[in-house]
Amino acid sequence: MELRAILVDDEQLARDELGYLLGQIGGVEVVGQAGNGLEAITTIERLQPDVVFLDVQMPGLTGFEVARRMVDDRAATQIIFVTAYDQHAIEAFEVNAVDYLLKPVDPTRLEVAVQRARRRVSSDLTLQRGAGVGGVDYRGAGSPGIDHREVEAPGINTDQLEKIIQLVTDRQSRRERLAIKVGERFLLVLAEEIIYASLADDSIIVVTPQHIGTSNYRTLDELQARLDPSVFWRVHRSHLVNINKIKEIVPWFSRNYILRMKDAKATEIPVSRTQTRRLREYLKL
Repeated sequence: MELRAILVDDEQLARDELGYLLGQIGGVEVVGQAGNGLEAITTIERLQPDVVFLDVQMPGLTGFEVARRMVDDRAATQIIFVTAYDQHAIEAFEVNAVDYLLKPVDPTRLEVAVQRARRRVSSDLTLQRGAGVGGVDYRGAGSPGIDHREVEAPGINTDQLEKIIQLVTDRQSRRERLAIKVGERFLLVLAEEIIYASLADDSIIVVTPQHIGTSNYRTLDELQARLDPSVFWRVHRSHLVNINKIKEIVPWFSRNYILRMKDAKATEIPVSRTQTRRLREYLKL
């Protein structure tokens, strides 16, 4: 069966990429898109899709808050969260009742999520047909969400979503400070003060206006997962930058760019080809 899907993400490029990947998989028709939580709610109510791919971090209503509204409305639509949080964070949120995709979305993992959604939709249709015969109302029996196990389980409920939202809030507050090693000392710096972080000689160098130190995180992936993905961009495999700390964007070869940062040395950081398009879109270059 073909699934009718809605894509919800505040970045058009992310929606375009997800739509392209779904087109490669096949069997999914993208019937609508939304760029924020409020738009997502009205679009879901209007189109009644089989599945919604729901970004977690959005301005206004978060993805979790949209999901809570859907649960309250007993929407039959299945939910697949799309998130920049790492796997351990998601497990800590106890969302085993819903499926999730990590950004950047892996095509193989996406296909698995689509298959799970298709099984859940088919199961709900079977229950609805049974309700028509036996007179029992099963609507909403499969509440939004997809279980990670092969055996389907009840979907996420309002209490779980409240707990998730609180955990997200707590986690974000914990990310406000980061420990870096400067000489023999460990200093706590505000995440918003970080200008950039770079991988050099198997160490992660963190630069702020006052300090240059090293992080205890082993990889840039680990560090990036602890920072706000809307502010810190992985513009290159070896560089993570605070987009609010870019001083100048310098055109480079093959329509690529170099970022000149706001540190004392005006450090120049290359932008990889894959991230150039995102940068152009965000800054309207």
